[in-house]
Amino acid sequence: MRNRSLAPLLAIVAVCAAPALADQPAPSAPKTVSRSGIPYMVDDDQLGPKEVVDAIRSRRTGGKLLNLDRILLHSPAFAKGWNSLFGAIRGQLAVPAKLREIAIMAIGALNHADYEWAQHESEFAKAGGTPAQLAALRNVPAAAKNDKLFDETERAALALTDEMTRSIKVSDAAMKRIRKALPDDQVVELIGTIAGYNMASRFLVATGVELE
Repeated sequence: MRNRSLAPLLAIVAVCAAPALADQPAPSAPKTVSRSGIPYMVDDDQLGPKEVVDAIRSRRTGGKLLNLDRILLHSPAFAKGWNSLFGAIRGQLAVPAKLREIAIMAIGALNHADYEWAQHESEFAKAGGTPAQLAALRNVPAAAKNDKLFDETERAALALTDEMTRSIKVSDAAMKRIRKALPDDQVVELIGTIAGYNMASRFLVATGVELE
């Protein structure tokens, strides 16, 4: 008798709960809109000129577009220029890869650009960065003074990155220090890398790009 009396109540509870459960998105459903409200361009959309899309895909693992690419492709002309610039920064410069990635991780931390940080964690490791260094880079001013984890060239690069990112104007001392550590062509490349990834971080934060 007790089970019969509970059956109608349980049925009512199930009916009431069903709409609420149905309203919840599937956990694995891909996001189609960034935090800013700008939608991500998807594969079945007209992404832009084929040569632009193919050039971007050629730089991506497995040819898979990132969420960043899907925002950039709202403007194919801008996406083309972006891809060319960062293709050069990532693959055509003489500045050591580890210095490049140290600067990028530092910018990600300073500008609270979580997407930039997450995308470059593995690149930092590939370039020779250690887990201890990665953890230290969460606090850039402290890392720039840490002679146990970072050598003089790395600390000079961090000091330059910190000043360019937070103050914009670079002190004479910071410039003399990095020029003592690197030849001028690499100094120019490092400055360009820091400037480029400051642009990237600001773009990512403003557009609300989220991790794939």
